[in-house]
Amino acid sequence: MTTRGRLRVLLGAAPGVGKTYLMLEEGHRLRDLGKDVAVAVVETHDREATASLLDGLEVIPRTTVEHRGITLTEMDLDAVLARHPQLALVDELAHTNAPGSLNEKRWQDVEAILAAGIDVISTVNIQHIESLNDVVEQITGAAQRETIPDSIVRSATQIEVVDLAPQSLRDRLADGHVYPATRIDAALSNYFRLGNLTALRELTLLWLADEVDSSLQQYRAEHGIEQKWEARERVVVALTGGSEGETLLRRGARVAARSGAGELLAVHVVSQDGLRESDPAALLAQRRLVEELGGSYHQVVGTDIPEALVAFARASNATQLVIGVSRRNRIAALLSGSGVGSTVVRESGDIDVHIVTHAAAGGRSLPRLSRRGALSARRRISGFVLALVAGPLLTLALLSIRQADALTAEALAYQLLVVVVALVGGIWPALFAAVLSGLTLDFVFVSPYNTLTIQQPTHLLALGLYVIIAVLVSLVVDQAARRTRAAARAAAEAELLANVAGGVIRGSDAAEALVSRTREAFALQGVRLVVDDEVAVTDGDIDETTQPTVIPVGSRGVLELYGGDLQAADRRLLNVIVAQVEAALEHADLSTVAQEVGPLEATDRVRTALLAAVGHDLRRPLAAATAAVTSLRSRDTKLSGPDQEELLETAEDSLNNLASLLTNLLDVSRVQSGVLAVYLDVLDVADVIPPVLDELKIEPGQVSVDIPSELPPVRADAVLLQRAMVNLLSNALRYSPSDRPPRISASTFGGKIEIRVTDFGPGVPDDRKDEIFHPFQRMGDTDNTAGIGLGLALTKGFVEGMGGALVAEDTPAGGLTMVLSLPIAAAAQAFYEGDESATPDAVAERGAGEDHRRG
Repeated sequence: MTTRGRLRVLLGAAPGVGKTYLMLEEGHRLRDLGKDVAVAVVETHDREATASLLDGLEVIPRTTVEHRGITLTEMDLDAVLARHPQLALVDELAHTNAPGSLNEKRWQDVEAILAAGIDVISTVNIQHIESLNDVVEQITGAAQRETIPDSIVRSATQIEVVDLAPQSLRDRLADGHVYPATRIDAALSNYFRLGNLTALRELTLLWLADEVDSSLQQYRAEHGIEQKWEARERVVVALTGGSEGETLLRRGARVAARSGAGELLAVHVVSQDGLRESDPAALLAQRRLVEELGGSYHQVVGTDIPEALVAFARASNATQLVIGVSRRNRIAALLSGSGVGSTVVRESGDIDVHIVTHAAAGGRSLPRLSRRGALSARRRISGFVLALVAGPLLTLALLSIRQADALTAEALAYQLLVVVVALVGGIWPALFAAVLSGLTLDFVFVSPYNTLTIQQPTHLLALGLYVIIAVLVSLVVDQAARRTRAAARAAAEAELLANVAGGVIRGSDAAEALVSRTREAFALQGVRLVVDDEVAVTDGDIDETTQPTVIPVGSRGVLELYGGDLQAADRRLLNVIVAQVEAALEHADLSTVAQEVGPLEATDRVRTALLAAVGHDLRRPLAAATAAVTSLRSRDTKLSGPDQEELLETAEDSLNNLASLLTNLLDVSRVQSGVLAVYLDVLDVADVIPPVLDELKIEPGQVSVDIPSELPPVRADAVLLQRAMVNLLSNALRYSPSDRPPRISASTFGGKIEIRVTDFGPGVPDDRKDEIFHPFQRMGDTDNTAGIGLGLALTKGFVEGMGGALVAEDTPAGGLTMVLSLPIAAAAQAFYEGDESATPDAVAERGAGEDHRRG
């Protein structure tokens, strides 16, 4: 039987970290040690350093596959199996094979190689792992179509992370070691952002740490190792739902923090019967505290609290367990025996147990027994009726078949009656039936007949047994009914809390949904929410003649409950609902404020930028024109004809620039009664560029433009966007050398369009990238020929007023790249995501519907 080969996976956070390079280096090392190594497939991506490592290694030729008239090359699986090396090097484990190949995925080819007894070293990036695909898309904004099941990677004999610091990877990319020069700028501005790489690196390390932890647990299970291994501190805090929970959590967090990298876990044990009381509001607050402390919250079900706690701690490989001092007083502890704490200490074994005192310690006495039976009054009455009716009927039936030696059967018949009555009505009807049946048995069936005389002690014993059986059976029935009622209530509460928990997420209808659910859950006639002395929500019938139960909701409102009295348990549950109603009201208030402030903020940004422009851009042409006119009117200076002509030309140019600037500012501001508006419309980026080039009088070859034809339209103000692009491009022209013209490019990323204006000048230091967006910080823009540039402060205000963003980044080859981001139009977004109804024509038609005026 062939021994299965071993798989070694080199895992990377992103392309370019060196996985293939390390795989080939390892191939050389193992070959030098005498191992038969062959390269099954390697993707060099035209990287010279990677390709050079193929020298000296045997490379198995690839097979060719024809697809739609195109010749593709893939790994030749048959050739690899026929060659049968000891070790095969297979690059890009998540690769999708060309149609017509033996297998759809390369990892399936690797499975066949491993099954043949060949060891494999392969590579894969974290974004290709199936379970992390959506997380990676959220981080990078790019969907990954090639994925590999987690089980394939986890089945590897060895997994290694090929790690490289994010900035080092960006430096490699900028130096051209990863992608060709034409792809560097887009890569650095999109997938290879510093934040993206940092998040992907963390995701990779966390995934591997989880895999290592799973492997450790599997090893311990396979070898029957139950004692804890202190690979790192894991502190479990037991929560009862009482007020002491916060104290225990903070103590547990301090214990975990002392170890440097400890893990905090909080656990609450829920009884299977649902009878154990806990405060849902307190548990909710403690759960939030756990998350704030960096821990995780867990809930387990168990009938024995100490056993459940210790079992959870062992399953979590906990090193320490934190519990609170018992809340029972000494008398209660003496009468009810050892408590949870002592049992946990006895059963914990090698897990350290911290018993923490708190304010509620020793303050609770014995549990109070409920005076109210678990069975309803109807059932108890039914039990009495059954005893009164069935007793005589049973007596008549037994008399009709009475025999001299049938006393045992007759006694058992009456005993069955007692059990049936106990099942129906509980303890009191059962006691009544026991006494009644005992007297009947003695009167009718025991000699001397028709008398209540008890001549034999056994008859007295029988009557006593009837009573005992009735009591025991009725107690069992009563307890079962109590558990059934508690379980039903627990299920109803769980359903209610599940609806309440999602209430706030429903947005503006959250308060209405919560009020309606409150009325249904507590079977009320009506519920009314009053906020700031005004009725906000009403559900059901409100009887103004009755006095409602009033529950405060924060400091602004009250919840009025009509048509029912609430029990103590209902009050506890109602507190949770009230907290969610308060949160819903706060959410609605914040949403209203955000809607009011958003347009004002956008308008204010643009207005502030315009005021800065008035002070900044108007000053220079005014000063130049004033100086020229003053010189011409001066009688103390005699000017020659050419000097006068030059001064007149300066004055004319300055006044023309001033008129042009004022015209543009007025066109941009659209001041109407002192209110500045931003008009958003659906625009094609490619349509904005020609007017920008014309305004700056740019000749062919002075600027490189790369706008993809399939680029979706954006939501923007046409005039504001043109003004912003004019200013950005004029700056790029000013600083770029003559032999390297600036470049305008655009691409989609994360639901937005990113327009990049790239220059190859001296660039801007990192510590000044924020300053260049401040007024009067234009990096040497002090001459009188700067035209009508509105300044980066104004440009940033325009862009943010349109709902976009403007950031400065380094150009990989040196210089500065201004990245202008604008949202894709909603209709266009739907079209580019596959909505067939959102045709390109519909995109244009929906533009009018997306017009939005801010201010």
